[in-house]
Amino acid sequence: MSIVCEKDKLQKQHQLRIKEICQGFGGEHSELINILHACQGYFGYLPAEVQEEIGMQINMPVSKVFGVVTFYSFFTMKPKGRFPISICTGTACYVRGADKLVDEFQRELGIDVGQTTGDGKFSISTLRCVGACGLAPVVMVGDKTYGHVSPNKVKKILKEYKKEE
Repeated sequence: MSIVCEKDKLQKQHQLRIKEICQGFGGEHSELINILHACQGYFGYLPAEVQEEIGMQINMPVSKVFGVVTFYSFFTMKPKGRFPISICTGTACYVRGADKLVDEFQRELGIDVGQTTGDGKFSISTLRCVGACGLAPVVMVGDKTYGHVSPNKVKKILKEYKKEE
């Protein structure tokens, strides 16, 4: 979805949607995380233009909005793939080979962590802990969790999503 037009300005329809979201949370500073979550749900990510508009709508400096976006790993300023792949690199997962999983997903998809495939289908990210240490190493594709993942299971996982068109 293209959300910007000339000179990096948000399209009017997107400005209105952000305004609706902010008003839905009373335009309160204390609702910033909820506002960001709703906006990311709508746009898929939180580029600078969206953060600026949120700041304007709730009368908050964009630097504070940016600070929250960059602090929480859930928020992203880059578009994710239709099937975002998150590899847990917390202690339990790491000692059970998460680094090898990162390498294998990168090799299979031809992208690095933080990137999205050219077709927009997959993106790769790492996170610190998903709270499923007994299943280590853990990979999430969207909301689906895969436990006890080994590098030789990566192709099988990707195959599930490659056939979905």
